[in-house]
Amino acid sequence: MKLKTIYVCTSCGAEFSKWNGKCPSCGEWNTLEEDVREEKKPGKSTRAPVREVQIKKLDEIGTDDEVRYPTGSGELDRVLGGGLVKGSLVLLGGEPGIGKSTLLLQICTYFGKEHTILYVSGEESARQVKLRADRLGVEAQSLYLLSHTDAESICDTVRRNSPDIVIIDSIQTMTIQGISSSAGSITQVRECTNLFMHLAKDLEIPIFLVGHVNKDGAIAGPKVMEHIVDTVLFFEGERNQSYRLLRAVKNRYGSTNEIGVFDMSDKGLVEVPNPSELFLSGRPVGVSGCCIGCVMEGSRPILAEVQALAAKTAYSSPKRTSTGFDFSRLAIIIAVLEKRAGIFCGALDIFVNVVGGFRLDEPAADLPTALALYSALTDAPISEKLAAFGEIGLGGEVRSISHISQRINEAARLGFTKVIIPKTSMRQIDPRSYNIGIIGVSNIRQAFEYLKKG
Repeated sequence: MKLKTIYVCTSCGAEFSKWNGKCPSCGEWNTLEEDVREEKKPGKSTRAPVREVQIKKLDEIGTDDEVRYPTGSGELDRVLGGGLVKGSLVLLGGEPGIGKSTLLLQICTYFGKEHTILYVSGEESARQVKLRADRLGVEAQSLYLLSHTDAESICDTVRRNSPDIVIIDSIQTMTIQGISSSAGSITQVRECTNLFMHLAKDLEIPIFLVGHVNKDGAIAGPKVMEHIVDTVLFFEGERNQSYRLLRAVKNRYGSTNEIGVFDMSDKGLVEVPNPSELFLSGRPVGVSGCCIGCVMEGSRPILAEVQALAAKTAYSSPKRTSTGFDFSRLAIIIAVLEKRAGIFCGALDIFVNVVGGFRLDEPAADLPTALALYSALTDAPISEKLAAFGEIGLGGEVRSISHISQRINEAARLGFTKVIIPKTSMRQIDPRSYNIGIIGVSNIRQAFEYLKKG
């Protein structure tokens, strides 16, 4: 068998015969890594003997059997789309120490009541995993540990013992002896993932793969690894914040819009069924530059506080800083305030922050950000019982947004007495059916006028 060397882009998965500093396909720098493939001789067929395969009509395939395992974690079930699907391959990525292994070890308590689990650790010994399980209070009679890195031996062990669920921690430590490259390389990661994928489909065993991230924040390994798996979950959160967000980047069995919220404590990860209260806790009262907005994460509305600060600049060009809000969007809102509302801030430093490290990344966050900026520039506090949501156009108009009813209900549930929404969204609702005051505005001038009266 003759091998040839190729170079694969870890960003887009494109293959090249020569190394380049810049990927010709996606334009990323320093992403080409060496890979080894079997070279096929021209004119000689390497095709395996043809085997007869059985086909089935769609109507003949039954779906009556239970195909999902509840994980015991409502937030994880929400992100997975209702539970863990039999035969699925789930990749859980995130930065080191974010809580990937903690989450998987904690759900073993619920899984272990009715299912057998094989936890394969390539980074820790079985004793270390046992110590961590004791600290987290994990009690599972049917949890088996294996500290090994040979992927083929692990597959043989799984076939012999037939556990109900398998956890691989982590895929970057797994190796196949017949491949000469080191653990964590493109070849090893891809081939090991393929091996576990075939194992999951053949035995209909759900398998969790833990994946680390590289310095750019992407899951380490080529993009082809994300193409192989059924579901890609990503754990994110600030190191100095206790909460963690779990997002679905890819999900063949559910929506990719849902998020799960967890709070990291000394006893492990705790579910946060009401994230709005978490992000709004400790709000200041009577302070200018604060406004409450609402963002939809799948079917879940989440309220978050937007803070703005304007101060006289000490530099020739004013400073603009945005945390948790799109910087380009902030520049547009400032330009609209100057052009359409006559509020000039060219000599002021402007800082915008979404409290708690949360991100407001949809157009509905435009209006609360504009109101927070107006409050900061005029030093006039906004009522702590008022929330706002709406998209701002370049003409200063406030445009309609989706899921207006869910946002209003969430604000009313948390004790807000008034909300400012786009006037065009008033046609979608009946204001009399809500236990909250609803103010419809057509442009930002009307919103600012209401704040002056209030």
